[in-house]
Amino acid sequence: MSTPHPAGGLSGEALQAAAHRHLWLHFTRMSSYAAGEVPLIVRGSGQYVFDAHGKRYLDGLSGLFVSQIGHGRTEVAEAGARQASELAYFPLWSYAHPRAVELAERLAVLAPGELNRVFFTTSGSEAVESAWKLAKQYFKTIGQPGRYKVLSRDIAYHGTSMGALAITGLPDIKHPFEPMAPGGVRVPNTNFYRAPGFVADDWEAFGRWAADEIERAILREGPESVAAVFLEPVQNSGGCFPPPPGYFPRVREICDRYGVLLVSDEVICAFGRLGHYFGAQRYGYQPDIITFAKGVTSGYSPLGGMLVSDAVMEPFTTGAATFLHGVTFAGHPVSAAVALANLDVFEKEDLLGNVRANEGAFRATLGKLSDLPIVGEVRGDGYFYGIELVKDKASRETFDDGESERLLRGFLSPALFEAGLICRADDRGDPVIQLAPPLTCTQEHFDEMEQILREVLTRAWSQI
Repeated sequence: MSTPHPAGGLSGEALQAAAHRHLWLHFTRMSSYAAGEVPLIVRGSGQYVFDAHGKRYLDGLSGLFVSQIGHGRTEVAEAGARQASELAYFPLWSYAHPRAVELAERLAVLAPGELNRVFFTTSGSEAVESAWKLAKQYFKTIGQPGRYKVLSRDIAYHGTSMGALAITGLPDIKHPFEPMAPGGVRVPNTNFYRAPGFVADDWEAFGRWAADEIERAILREGPESVAAVFLEPVQNSGGCFPPPPGYFPRVREICDRYGVLLVSDEVICAFGRLGHYFGAQRYGYQPDIITFAKGVTSGYSPLGGMLVSDAVMEPFTTGAATFLHGVTFAGHPVSAAVALANLDVFEKEDLLGNVRANEGAFRATLGKLSDLPIVGEVRGDGYFYGIELVKDKASRETFDDGESERLLRGFLSPALFEAGLICRADDRGDPVIQLAPPLTCTQEHFDEMEQILREVLTRAWSQI
């Protein structure tokens, strides 16, 4: 037990000592900080954050694909404070409150098609979990109780709660928690850089093949057992895999043919990350459910949820049918007020227009790194890019596990942070660096990212 700290809080060595003794960081090898400082980010302003020593970092990952409008927006913080003074908390269990109603209406107007009902959660994992539970109960309610399976793509990340983890396609983060909830089925992703040889030279043919693999999986499993397909507009894990032309319209056709729900997991891709409020709008497809979180509040308060079509909602609007699911803090009044203020910033500053106007420059600036021998491919859309790292550009040979460990964790992650860039060096597929900066970024920030990456990746290559 520790001695309670004074009202002014901890600082300096005392803060570090408390972090080492008491704080458990997420997805973090805690031994990494056994002999060194835990990085402490204490302030944010615009596109930058600052650590406890006053050092500035370009937030090239928007925190964790979250901070769309950037840091230090007092108007958003003040909206949360006003709401906390008026009504700090009330649940959405049999009651409503004004901010949840206003936000639900606003999201329904922004969403594509007939996605007119909003079920709030507090996180993306909860949103995915809710969507699977809804799909299961929906089919039971309409007399198709055998439908419970969900298809998702290889290496895709859909969350960490036990249900969402069963949908996630990353074996290494599932093994410690097995057995999984039954029903998760994998299909190929849209990584054209690693496409099978028979479609490796044709982007559109690759897309048709990848979509048709979903149909083949439905037929293998039995259509009467499949409830939903969960897909991100641009797959995050593995390093930003955009969809080939025609991929999503073909998936929509397949889902319609077999009566399967199409869930667009937009926890990362919604709210401007791809230059639209929802990624489905960019790629021209109509989901039955959209899951969201992160950018809906730009991280100023936790909030997630799912947008549900009128058709899926219909069985729950009459009689005794009740969706037997709920979350204590879902649609929290403060979070809903923050989300509304966040969307006001989007409109006032035309952040979607900023992304669409500048995404070509972002792509071109990162593309300059292709002259480095360690860079195999730069891919993505909007303000969401991955840089795949290779041992040999000609053969596309990747790094083995030991090399990847030394490259990413031993060198790149600390070196990029030390150089003043927050991004993600990840090897949950092949080794990649991911970038997803605030939607307010322009050429000066793209240049800063490119310069830091060039210097650090050049040093990395010299150490291989």
